[in-house]
Parts: sequence; C-alpha cells; structure tokens
Amino acid sequence: MAADEREAREELNGIRMSIDNIDAALIHMLAERFKYTQRVGRLKADHGLPPTDPDRERRQIARLRALAEESHLDPAFAEKWFNFVVAEVIQHHEEIAGSNGSADTE
Repeated sequence: MAADEREAREELNGIRMSIDNIDAALIHMLAERFKYTQRVGRLKADHGLPPTDPDRERRQIARLRALAEESHLDPAFAEKWFNFVVAEVIQHHEEIAGSNGSADTE
C-alpha cells in the first residue's frame, strides 16, 4: 500500500470515528428529548389536553428551518426530521391519553 493511500485510510478512519461520536451524541440527545416529551404527554393526558398542538408544530418548523439555514443544513431535511420525530411523539401522546396518563411511553 502506498504511503498516500495509507494516510488517506488513516484520515478516513479518524473522520469515521468523529461521525460515530456524533451519532452517539445524537442518540443520547434524542433519548433526553423523548424523556421530556413523555412528561408532556402525561401532563396533556392528566388535564385532557389534545395530543397534538399544530400551532406549536408550525412555530417549531419555522424555527428549525431558520436554524438549519444558519447552520448550512438543508432546511427541508430539518423539517423532515422534525416531522418524523413529531409523528412518533404524537403516537406516544395518544397512547398515554388512551391509558389515562399512566403509560411510560412517549
């Protein structure tokens, strides 16, 4: 193996390690986020509030799109990610509401 290829592979491995660390951090952050959305779901269920909040979702989409633009991330991707997460959260809120707020899922 040539020296330049070896250097390229070493750099590639270092970059991949950084990506792996970022992926781990993202998973931990999502877990933390869902802990809070579970609390929201229980609070909503305990007080008879609807599992969805379209106005908040619209505000969050606008905020995240702006953050994405500032960060040089595709705003459409940020919105798709948010919509994916919100769909999961809503499903959990509905499950919590169906069990009168006693479910541990969110």
